[in-house]
Amino acid sequence: MDSLHTIWAGTVPYDAAWDWQKELVADLSETAVSTSHHLLLLEHPPTYTLGRRGTLDHLLLDEAQLVEGGFTLRWVDRGGDITYHGPGQLVGYPILNLKQIFARRGCNRPDLHLYLRDLEEGIIQTLAGFDIKGWRYKGYTGVWVDSPRGPEKIAAIGIRVNTKGISSHGFALNVQPDLNHFSHIIPCGIQEHGVTSMSAVLGRPFTTTELVQPILTAFQDIFDLKIEYPSTADTSSQLSVPSVAKKEQA
Repeated sequence: MDSLHTIWAGTVPYDAAWDWQKELVADLSETAVSTSHHLLLLEHPPTYTLGRRGTLDHLLLDEAQLVEGGFTLRWVDRGGDITYHGPGQLVGYPILNLKQIFARRGCNRPDLHLYLRDLEEGIIQTLAGFDIKGWRYKGYTGVWVDSPRGPEKIAAIGIRVNTKGISSHGFALNVQPDLNHFSHIIPCGIQEHGVTSMSAVLGRPFTTTELVQPILTAFQDIFDLKIEYPSTADTSSQLSVPSVAKKEQA
């Protein structure tokens, strides 16, 4: 069984985490056959990112307001439109060799639509452990929940897969972020539905570290990977971060 190296990295600036992903993608891309994959779990300082289908029309702040609010803005190479990352949100970056994973399923090449559904399933299973019913909304990527206001998104997903079949970017689960920060954008370009969080749904406080183990358990089952933890068994502590991320944190 292939292994999934996991790290809870705490708060990492967006640029540092993006460079970190690129390093790991490059390493896996250069290896013909690898039995190791990676899952980075972390939080970001307040950041808006625009994917390949993004448009500045969906950003409702000007440059001065971004600076005043303490927001970073980045154009990135994932799919999708604009989204928000910030404290209280569990961000997951799976760096997986999808060619190998899907070959074990009898597929000649990665099925990217199925990969998206797998990511959604991992979040749905995780939410179920907290008595939150997450579901897929036809025509939209991500995980949704029912609310008195209608369907609301609780987790966003945006991915990139290179020509070697190595994945990057991933998912963002709203645990207890400042939901007001979503009001400065049209999240994922969707005007007709809102955004919510686990804390808002259940009416109690959460920490992102509460979600680390449930997410790992779901990934292990869905992708048939053996979780390998860092040297410490305490995934709620600050774990090793590559030099590129440490440099940004300093």
